[in-house]
Amino acid sequence: MILRQLEHIMLSQTFTAITRSSTLQSMRCSSITPLFTSSRRLRTFSTMITRSCKKMESESFVFGPYKIDPKEVFYSTTLSYAMVNLRPLLPGHVLVCPRREVKRFADLTGDETCDLWLTAQKIGSKLEHYHKASSLTLAIQDGPQAGQTVPHVHIHIIPRKTGDFEKNDEIYDAIDVKEKELAEKLDLDKERKDRTLEEMNQEAEEYRALFK
Repeated sequence: MILRQLEHIMLSQTFTAITRSSTLQSMRCSSITPLFTSSRRLRTFSTMITRSCKKMESESFVFGPYKIDPKEVFYSTTLSYAMVNLRPLLPGHVLVCPRREVKRFADLTGDETCDLWLTAQKIGSKLEHYHKASSLTLAIQDGPQAGQTVPHVHIHIIPRKTGDFEKNDEIYDAIDVKEKELAEKLDLDKERKDRTLEEMNQEAEEYRALFK
């Protein structure tokens, strides 16, 4: 009886640690569940993991006043998430945002700031390699006068190659244009005239595979 109680406590603690980790959040359920199905005594734990994964897959994400379909999100932690872009400037152009709806960079907590940039660092490195790029542009437009049109902090991550823009700084003007278009196109209740959800989900699937 005592051994069973100890086993139950250990499993509960392990489950809590795993479900709180960003590693779990970036893995698919199919790759997690088999780890806990080798023993009959762990079937209950396996069920707990499966339920947690299903909950994670059905999470809701917001970007300012807009709803973001989970199919567009390819990476998330407890504080941040990354999504593919409706109209990317270049291949690999994605956005990294805090989960909490925060308008200005200065309003982020210390933990949110740290997590946001660590997430951007991790994603930028993977996408630069994946798209065979040689550099990265990371940009934040912090406030309306800086070009921000969606009132939610977000980092543009754009893999760069030689010659992708005739003049390198032109990319910042292009980001300004895309910001304005983004606010017009994000509302899920309106008809999409750009990439379809299926196309965006396909790209997100490719990127999810990078973080297994």
